[in-house]
Amino acid sequence: MQSQAHVQAQSHVQSLPVLPAPLSPSQHPQHTRTRPALRLVKTKDMPREEWLTIRRKGIGSSDAAAAVGLNPYKSALELWMEKTGRDVALARDDVDDESTPAYWGNILEPIVALHYARRSGHRVRRINAVLQHPDPKLDWMLANIDREVIGSNEVQILECKTAGINGVRLWKGGVPEYVRIQVMHQLAVTGKQAADVAVLLGGQNLEIHRIERDEAEIQDLIEKERQFWQHVVMDTPPPADGSPSSDRALRTLHPEDDGQRLDFRHDAQLSATFQQLLEVREVIAAQEKRESTLKQTLQQAMGDASFAMFELGSVSWKKSKDSLGLDIKALLKDMPKLEQLYAMVKPGSRRFLIE
Repeated sequence: MQSQAHVQAQSHVQSLPVLPAPLSPSQHPQHTRTRPALRLVKTKDMPREEWLTIRRKGIGSSDAAAAVGLNPYKSALELWMEKTGRDVALARDDVDDESTPAYWGNILEPIVALHYARRSGHRVRRINAVLQHPDPKLDWMLANIDREVIGSNEVQILECKTAGINGVRLWKGGVPEYVRIQVMHQLAVTGKQAADVAVLLGGQNLEIHRIERDEAEIQDLIEKERQFWQHVVMDTPPPADGSPSSDRALRTLHPEDDGQRLDFRHDAQLSATFQQLLEVREVIAAQEKRESTLKQTLQQAMGDASFAMFELGSVSWKKSKDSLGLDIKALLKDMPKLEQLYAMVKPGSRRFLIE
């Protein structure tokens, strides 16, 4: 049975086909005339796998920040793997997993759109299509729009977001950079003047942020995205950026070693990189020792106390509860047949060791 909120959302959020024509120069003198986006393919009732295949044909709005190296969750290298079909072995979020932010983002999107319409007074409707930049030279620029704002000269696009306990901190200073890039990409593809970002923070606080079209920012974004897309076209990976995402990508791209020994002694650039790595590790080791010394000084002063307060904060030093464990070694000694009955292979991983 549908909830009242869901029924209301359906009445406010209509499923209509196309974006309205771009605003005229007389309405926005500083905005040059642009052509509307092309409808690459309809997405209503499209299977998810087919939709993902379409996304590989270009850079979508949700890809934009990763393409330019500014997505906190996904690197350009991981995105390149997706676009070149090398992501089969990469772990993916299950869209039906209730513990993931993506799941609740999809569930709450119509509710966020509904309350945006109530608060702003604007009508919104769905766009069931993948949009494509009208310039043939930029046909790799794609976009999925959450909602179109209709009947407004001020704003034409609505981007719906949700942020849970861990994500709220990213919104303390306003729209996070990776979301701004996503929206600017949408404005670039559609030729529109402005977008509203409606974000539900912590499940109970709705904020609305306006993002205006910025031609200089769009041109810079297009150039950086073009550089990434060249990596896809040429089938050459972009450089790793030190993120956990890049680490996952490298482990997936090169899961096995072949025993070969490479000689980089005459490669000045890689030799310099190795030297910098050694120097950085020395600094980290020294800082870790310093951290341990400072921590132990405080622990020594606390003795048996559980808490200590300081001018700038506080610390706790408490014993965790006892827990029960299984003595596997003793169990297998008493019942050795269990090892054969329940044996399982744990896949190994490559270790990066400095000799």
